[in-house]
Amino acid sequence: MQIDYLDIGKRIRAERLKQKVTQEKLAEMTGVGTTHISHIETGNSKLSIKAFVSIVNALNISADELFRNHIAKSKHVLAGEMAEVMADCTDDEARVITDAAIAIKTSLRKSSRK
Repeated sequence: MQIDYLDIGKRIRAERLKQKVTQEKLAEMTGVGTTHISHIETGNSKLSIKAFVSIVNALNISADELFRNHIAKSKHVLAGEMAEVMADCTDDEARVITDAAIAIKTSLRKSSRK
């Protein structure tokens, strides 16, 4: 399996912005240079295990959240994301999203039987 460093970097950036943390502040919190943080977020640098752990701890997130597309058992992370998506939906939006999810699941299961 190939690790998608751009995907991981995008998730780090999204979480950093969600928490209103600047790249400079994250660099300070982790002991990683600001330029390196920028390169990690854009997928231009592979991140070391040490830097990864520092970032996860600084942002107080789980490794599963960042690696969810690379880990086979990440259903709990995805369920949490779906709950976040649904949290501020109107009843109509929730119905449409649920109907779409059911249709996609049905379609995937039909295609996997072929």
